[in-house]
Amino acid sequence: MIAIILVAALAFLALVTQAGVLAVQRAFPAQGQSIEVDGATLNVLELGPHDGAGPPIVMIHGASSNLEAMRQPLGELLAKMHRVILIDRPGHGWSTRARLEDSTPAIQGRMINQALTKLGVGPGILVVHSWAGALGAQMALDYPKRVAGLVMLAPVAYPWPGGVGWYNKLVTTPVIGPLLAYTITLPLGYFLAERGARGVFLPQTMPENYVSDTATPLLLRPREFLANAWDLVTLKTAVKAQASRYAEISAPTVVISGDVDKTVSTNIHSRPFAITAPHAKLIVLPGVGHMVQNAAPELVTSEIEAMIGKLTRGTAAAAN
Repeated sequence: MIAIILVAALAFLALVTQAGVLAVQRAFPAQGQSIEVDGATLNVLELGPHDGAGPPIVMIHGASSNLEAMRQPLGELLAKMHRVILIDRPGHGWSTRARLEDSTPAIQGRMINQALTKLGVGPGILVVHSWAGALGAQMALDYPKRVAGLVMLAPVAYPWPGGVGWYNKLVTTPVIGPLLAYTITLPLGYFLAERGARGVFLPQTMPENYVSDTATPLLLRPREFLANAWDLVTLKTAVKAQASRYAEISAPTVVISGDVDKTVSTNIHSRPFAITAPHAKLIVLPGVGHMVQNAAPELVTSEIEAMIGKLTRGTAAAAN
């Protein structure tokens, strides 16, 4: 009898999840264009003038989010003068990936590089947040001609003590993980999403309507939730492998972090990276947490503008 009730409950939750997926996708439709690459289809949204000042700006979001987290407000500010390219990482937002296991910065960096090549995008400024800090560093190593400059916001760059949350490990467990993702994740996550987002913003206050304005509920779709968990559980090993190469990064780099970031420790990640990367500048903002792009968008914008100015002057000087 208990088994019958359990099966019935899971079947009901699976139906609720599928209905929820349809509702979420109607509420937050795709923005941008689809680019086919090896192993994925990437959703890419372009803002601003194609012939804007300086190199294009490529913006890549972190974990548990999508390109809207970089669009508002930072991307919109930069798009007033520059070509801005926002990308849903493979498996996130409206991007897909064929294999959940394609979760490392190296693999996703290859996919993003292919998409930019298909778009005819030349060397650009890579602006990355949180999880994507590791991706930005990897791309600067693997595709130095692609990355004219690197701006890292509260980046992950090194292994850290501890794990990434027991539920992420559980969701990547065979059979159990997909069962949870396709039954309870969406209905439960719907009630917890705003609370979780508020925690990431601390000590700053989360902007009103942030969860809906950034299409955060897309994360609760089973396939994306699984992809996000895989990204997180494999990241520590990935950064351990790539960290020994940071001294090889040739691109000018700016690292901007908050000194009270409880999500990604500035002392573990940003400070050592800025010491190791040969052309890195570190800015640590007092009293600021993890969402640097929301807490200090004008400062981030001014640092990007300064980097573009230096690169433009360097290009002009080389031409003469």
